[in-house]
Amino acid sequence: MHFFHHGVAIKPSVSRIGNIFIARVAILEEDGETTSLGDLGPFANRESAFAFALRYGAAFVDDEPLPRPAC
Repeated sequence: MHFFHHGVAIKPSVSRIGNIFIARVAILEEDGETTSLGDLGPFANRESAFAFALRYGAAFVDDEPLPRPAC
């Protein structure tokens, strides 16, 4: 699923490893470049990992300080 923020597509994703959910995000720019920001941290549930990845991607696009995961 893609979300658009100021004309830039943000693609958050979550993977599960055992009982932990890992947040990831990729930035898809208008010129076709893709930037993967890698693993963003462990989370207790899928919803919080997804929300964090989206918030992290938006901060990256806005060139704001990047949030830190709760864990």
